[in-house]
Amino acid sequence: MAWALKLPLADEVIESGLVQDFDASLSGIGQELGAGAYSMSDVLALPIFKQEESSLPSDNENKILPFQYVLCAATSPAVKLHDETLTYLNQGQSYEIRMLDNRKLGELPEINGKLVKSIFRVVFHDRRLQYTEHQQLEGWRWNRPGDRILDIDIPMSVGIIDPRANPNQLNTVEFLWDPAKRTSVFIQVHCISTEFTMRKHGGEKGVPFRVQIDTFKENENGEYTEHLHSASCQIKVFKPKGADRKQKTDREKMEKRTPHEKEKYQPSYETTILTECSPWPEITYVNNSPSPGFNSSHSSFSLGEGNGSPNHQPEPPPPVTDVSLKLNVSYMQCLIIL
Repeated sequence: MAWALKLPLADEVIESGLVQDFDASLSGIGQELGAGAYSMSDVLALPIFKQEESSLPSDNENKILPFQYVLCAATSPAVKLHDETLTYLNQGQSYEIRMLDNRKLGELPEINGKLVKSIFRVVFHDRRLQYTEHQQLEGWRWNRPGDRILDIDIPMSVGIIDPRANPNQLNTVEFLWDPAKRTSVFIQVHCISTEFTMRKHGGEKGVPFRVQIDTFKENENGEYTEHLHSASCQIKVFKPKGADRKQKTDREKMEKRTPHEKEKYQPSYETTILTECSPWPEITYVNNSPSPGFNSSHSSFSLGEGNGSPNHQPEPPPPVTDVSLKLNVSYMQCLIIL
């Protein structure tokens, strides 16, 4: 009987100790970050979080992923498990991206029978290059006058409406499309990964890029500013047929590995599914009036600078100072004199 009476007391002691240990484990969380190190207000200001708390999904399984984008190009077999996929593309070759309506029955009924707008971007994957993205793209413009980084192959594309490309934004294109109809857009990437690598001894390792797609619906004013979905994937771009050779080289290397080593790598998939990511930051909409045609000048969106990786929150780069602007002007003047 004495043993039976002591059992509840022992349980209370154990439970009290567990509570104290749990409280102690939580007591230091967040103290290592300064007050200004990370601001949740910046995250909550993003369009994807601008909704009433009651409408937020209770868990990831209930999260609405209305669209799926599939790049019709094989992934590399030389990517380790749990790493992001990597896809090789040939410079200037047309690659299909299928725009699929992934909504469940009854989801987002407000876009039924209406068009949505998608903005395509080719951006830097490397954080170091993201902070100097504007300068990198301007340098590319000087070296390749009249060329674009990203284009749409309109004759091959299906279901796209009013495709547009701002001549001042070489890495961005946009168009309208109807989710209820078959839509495939063929893109061409004209820059290669080694163009942004420091020249040293030849055979430089090219930098990876990202293809990011942001999709929006109309607001009450008929402007496509309400964010619906964003997704991206990692790519490397080679000179014509270089992607095929690189894919073959990776496959041959994997075949030489032992079965135990092969288990550490992902299989190569025939297509690349873009994974959900944060919406591209600092998108401002100045004018949404229809453009007379592709490549016509307009200002419906601006070039954002930041990180579009799905694994971490985008961060804006430091602002360009007056000193750097003066240096750029001086550099242009020198080129004119020469």
